[in-house]
Amino acid sequence: MSISVVICVYTEDRWEDIRAAVQSVRDQRRKPHELILVVDYNPELHLKLKKEYTDALVVENTHERGLSGGKNTGAEIATGDIVAYLDDDAVADPGWLEALEEAMNDSSGSVVGVGGLTEPLWATGRRPRWFPEEFDWTVGCSYRGMPTRRAPIRNVMGGNAAFRRPLIAEVGGFHSGIGRSVQGRKSRPLGCEETEFCIRLAQRRPGSIMMYEPRAKIGHKVPAPRMRFAYFRSRCYAEGLSKALVTSSVGAGDGLASERAHALKALPLGALRNVGEALRGDPAGLARAAAIVIGLAWTTWGYVVGTARLRLRATKR
Repeated sequence: MSISVVICVYTEDRWEDIRAAVQSVRDQRRKPHELILVVDYNPELHLKLKKEYTDALVVENTHERGLSGGKNTGAEIATGDIVAYLDDDAVADPGWLEALEEAMNDSSGSVVGVGGLTEPLWATGRRPRWFPEEFDWTVGCSYRGMPTRRAPIRNVMGGNAAFRRPLIAEVGGFHSGIGRSVQGRKSRPLGCEETEFCIRLAQRRPGSIMMYEPRAKIGHKVPAPRMRFAYFRSRCYAEGLSKALVTSSVGAGDGLASERAHALKALPLGALRNVGEALRGDPAGLARAAAIVIGLAWTTWGYVVGTARLRLRATKR
């Protein structure tokens, strides 16, 4: 199967990150059919990338500003059987594409999308001691509570994912207005565009499977500002707002199924584990336990606020 790799970019501030991401694609054991760089409304960056990467397809986002628009643009231009998405601040292991393709070719024949393992690359070289692994999703990474081996999942994480190309257009692509739309550095850290897309795809094609393949591994850079508690809290609140938009699109049953399981099982176990670690001599365990409680509370509050706003908007129509 041929694989088109799409990397969505938006700022020169990530120039070295983009170069590292592109090089990691070039270093794949399983070579891609093509590499597509989608530039989100930044003419100077577009021109610079076209000069730098003459062997890649460097195009401008033709849809609404933001990550969803960039992903849709990349999928429309791609000619491979599979479209694989890699974040512009991530680096893929040499076996990344190979593992994605193997999982896509699962013997069931029903796999329509695959997501891989995304590990944090902390700016300081080490995880903040207060930061609970159950909330690594706040920095775009795989988190404690996910499967540890290949298994069906509800949705993949957008920065390390692959889909059968024809199906992206068939179900209407990624919806704008849910995920992140960068309009300056102070934009709210929203997300969930890939969650809504995966659920919508499964609803429209019953029996289809999203597969998690941890051998499809990438490293995702976590800059110092995202290692701070203020960002953690803001990201949790934004996730709640995004989840409200997801459930308005696909329903609360599917839209919150994984979140309920995580909140009722993984988070309580995580809090208890970290309290236990504190009692065994690691004071930071209490901070991690507290962060789990606060993170859940802020995410829930974001969802409540987001749902109320949507209801109010609906009554005004």
